[in-house]
Amino acid sequence: MLEQTIARIQDLDQTALAAAKARQDTLTKPPGSLGRLEELSIQLAGIAGNPLPTINDKVIITMAGDHGVVAEGVSAYPQEVTSQMVLNFLHGGAAINALARHIGARIAIVDMGVAADLEPHPSLAVRKIACGTANMAQGPAMTRQQAENALAAGIEIVTAEIEKGLDIVGTGDMGIGNTTPSAAIAAALTGESAAKIAGRGAGVDDEGLKRKIEAIERALAVNRPDPKDGLDVLAKVGGFEIGGLAGVMLGAAAHRKPVMVDGFISTAAAMIAVAIAPKARPYLIAAHRSQECGHGLMLDWLGLKPLLDFDLRLGEGTGAALGISMAEAACKILAEMATFAEAGVSDKE
Repeated sequence: MLEQTIARIQDLDQTALAAAKARQDTLTKPPGSLGRLEELSIQLAGIAGNPLPTINDKVIITMAGDHGVVAEGVSAYPQEVTSQMVLNFLHGGAAINALARHIGARIAIVDMGVAADLEPHPSLAVRKIACGTANMAQGPAMTRQQAENALAAGIEIVTAEIEKGLDIVGTGDMGIGNTTPSAAIAAALTGESAAKIAGRGAGVDDEGLKRKIEAIERALAVNRPDPKDGLDVLAKVGGFEIGGLAGVMLGAAAHRKPVMVDGFISTAAAMIAVAIAPKARPYLIAAHRSQECGHGLMLDWLGLKPLLDFDLRLGEGTGAALGISMAEAACKILAEMATFAEAGVSDKE
């Protein structure tokens, strides 16, 4: 499945890109005056292969998983908060629920590796690879086969949503301790130090941050992930929800669907996706710049410019929801604004 998905990812449609750009230059405004909204509308046209793309069916896929590295004291919260927050998602009480309702999106909630047996729920998809990853500070977080399974699960989840009519997907996460593997992924792929990438996550104190950096350094030294092999990086220092989100991105790109990438954890997943399939990069849109200190370096590695800078650091897909709203606005500007000729407005001095 992974090889077939990668093979399906094509370059953006140059004809649609050119047509969208030409139309933007004839709309009743000075060329370029709507800035990033114009750029975004053109990118969305190239992704869809349609000079007038539309966004109606909006989906946020929020994936949850636990992490063995929490044993190193890297998080301010206990591991059971992961399963508790998944229940909060299912009951509609989390920030992502409020923002999804705000933009008219549905949420697909996926258990990729929560360290608890959750009660069945019609809104919960269970793709549990294991009850949390192993402690990456002592050895690989998962096997290579488990990493492949996580990617495949993400591809399956997004493909099912595309069959329901998905026009755009936002990525979200839940997993206590998951900024630690995300920082390790970023350090492995960028070559930057753990100290430069790792931040305070959900709010660890100075001692907690020190333990976090040390855990990442040990994980990189013990596992020696190969930066030329995205699957190896995922297996050595990743997480099940991170792998699942990378699969979502690959599956969406294979079906010419845009991906609104949330914050720090989703960006680590995007790095895995691009390391595995570089052609997926133009299908990714960075929703925002996280408050996590290393996020800018990760976005730079991906070559993505964030739409928003709101000091967000929650995850769940909250930033992606806001970004989807911007994408929808960009499409409406492109399709619904009049041209100078249509409006009878002179475009010459």
